Amino acid sequence: MSRAGPVWTTVTGAMGFWHQGKLFVEHAIAIQHDALHIIFGVIVWVVIAAVMRRPLSSRWPWLWLLAVIAWNETVDLWTEKWPDPGQQYGEGAKDLLLTMLLPTILAVLVRVAPGLFGAARRRR
Repeated sequence: MSRAGPVWTTVTGAMGFWHQGKLFVEHAIAIQHDALHIIFGVIVWVVIAAVMRRPLSSRWPWLWLLAVIAWNETVDLWTEKWPDPGQQYGEGAKDLLLTMLLPTILAVLVRVAPGLFGAARRRR
């Protein structure tokens, strides 16, 4: 029998901890799974931009959000074993799309129509 190395043990332990934390949040609050992806996508995107001190128009917060979501879906695929892989991969793709949809729309709008996000001007 081969033993897993300390790095692999740490990675799989972190995946399990992450997955259990997500399950706790899903069951602790009364918001549907799909809605949580939309809400957390926007929150995490804004937090990443604030931590990086980058505007939401920058591509870096969006790319880091994509990396976080890719990690999250990798953990789901690793820790959950569904009877039908097609359904599991489909659910993962849906989660990724739902999580990235609103940040993508807002990032594009901030770039192409920044006036929509400026201070309101009084009309006389």
